[in-house]
Amino acid sequence: MAEKKTSEFPPLPYLNAKFLKSPAARAIRILSEYLEPAERLRRAQIRDTIVFFGSARSPSPDQAAQELAQVNEQIARDGALSTELAQARRRAETAVKLARYYYDAVELARRLTEWSKALSGNHDFIICSRGSGGMMEAANRGASLAGGKTIGLNIELPHEQSVNSYVPPELVFNFHYFFMRKFWFVYLAKALVVFPGGFGTIDEFFEVLTLIQTSKPSKVMPVVLYGNEYWDEVLHYDALIRWGTISANDIQIFHKSDSVDDAYKYVTSKLEELYTTPAGLDQIKLT
Repeated sequence: MAEKKTSEFPPLPYLNAKFLKSPAARAIRILSEYLEPAERLRRAQIRDTIVFFGSARSPSPDQAAQELAQVNEQIARDGALSTELAQARRRAETAVKLARYYYDAVELARRLTEWSKALSGNHDFIICSRGSGGMMEAANRGASLAGGKTIGLNIELPHEQSVNSYVPPELVFNFHYFFMRKFWFVYLAKALVVFPGGFGTIDEFFEVLTLIQTSKPSKVMPVVLYGNEYWDEVLHYDALIRWGTISANDIQIFHKSDSVDDAYKYVTSKLEELYTTPAGLDQIKLT
């Protein structure tokens, strides 16, 4: 008698990796990037954040000074300043200027974390960044120095991207879709601090300004643009007003700052005014 063959069952749909990675399952993947972070944040009892944006390429002051010293040593050894070394020195000198903001971000995040812990334990106004290096590392580092929770919202990129060591593994969130990561940045945020940065930072900054301008979040969200020397050169708000593409009042959406003391006072005073009353604390969970 011939042996009876048994049918092979396909995997259950929610265990079918091929299906879940297919275009047909895109809606499921998007939904998972909402539900999974929401559940993990609920378990961590994190209700809202203060978001830091800024360049992931910015070195720490120590790193920048070391790189400049190496270039100057090479120039001294060569006894001449080649075009290549002149360009390297200019880049290193610019990195030193940019690096001053690294420790400003560390200190501001540390002070805001100490303030938030004294205010409501360790559940509200948690420092959140992209979780990478540079200014993002500085923000998470400052929160860690204060003994507070700190979040990293990482994005999956074609090239390897590391998460800085100051974000605990349980508070690293990894995303495939940029728009879902942006959702989590804005949904939880009660304040935003924008340090010098490039395309990604400017994109996130202007997107938040647009949301506030159009009253899409029902909450009031203080925004600090930190680093006058950098931003006054990179962004020309007066030109936008002259051309009539924004109104003069739109500039009031954000607060320009160039010191930790000023930024700290602005953010904490606004948040205390908005959210530390009984009614405000009840609204803290809402957008």
